[in-house]
Amino acid sequence: MSKPHYHINLFWSSEDDCWIADVPDLKPCSAHGDTPDEAIANIQNAVQLWLETATECGLPIPEPRYRPAIYAAA
Repeated sequence: MSKPHYHINLFWSSEDDCWIADVPDLKPCSAHGDTPDEAIANIQNAVQLWLETATECGLPIPEPRYRPAIYAAA
């Protein structure tokens, strides 16, 4: 069985002074980093841990559904 691919939101937080990454389909699954790459690496680890914990606890694993309506270009 292939691992589901979840959408990752990535944004700069002036309040926290770091990059924030979250996965809307896996509430509450978020991570941060000093760089975008670090935040992405951290959220990928968080997703893995989220899925492992849900499986161990017998909780349902949601199908990836979230797709943003608009992508902003820099």
